[in-house]
Amino acid sequence: AVKQLWGDGDHMAEIDDIIAEQEAIRGEKAKSICDLFRDKAVRWQLISLFLVSSCTQLIGINVVYFYAYDVFIKAGIPPAQTHYVSLGVGITEILTTVVCGFLIERAGRKTLLWKSYAVMALALGLLTVTLSLQDSFSWVPYCSVALIFVFIMSFGVGPAGVLCSLPTELFIQSYRPAAYVFNGITNWIQLFILGLVFPFIV
Repeated sequence: AVKQLWGDGDHMAEIDDIIAEQEAIRGEKAKSICDLFRDKAVRWQLISLFLVSSCTQLIGINVVYFYAYDVFIKAGIPPAQTHYVSLGVGITEILTTVVCGFLIERAGRKTLLWKSYAVMALALGLLTVTLSLQDSFSWVPYCSVALIFVFIMSFGVGPAGVLCSLPTELFIQSYRPAAYVFNGITNWIQLFILGLVFPFIV
């Protein structure tokens, strides 16, 4: 099965890891979320998961999606066509997340996250400038549209792709279901809070 998944080669190190984990959790039941919080052995994994999940929410992806329509209209894209551009944004995110699947093992999680966050921060900084100069030059709105695509691509290659596999890679089998539940709850609560607070900030 391992050869079928990863091709020919020496995969004994990975098989040894699988067997060692199987031995370590033999007879152990799946842990609950309460167990996840109580066990000090997984405290740093839990903090790491929470921080990456929080950064994913706070980086501004939802805000960019929220304002993308206005930016597209300002760029001169006819309202009837903006739906296609929005669809293009969604497809871009899907494709870059797939690309992340191929890059994640080569580049490493940390590298993908840091570089993606750096590009996203730069894109947001430039987007702030282009939105401020929107009415000054006729070509500036198109720069804003391009920056939105750059931002979405960086998000797909980094946080969106890395966060999906993180609970599996940070926790042993008995803690994984609880880690996925914690990750989902964290994401939705933060999204809810941002949804409530952001209009007041604006």
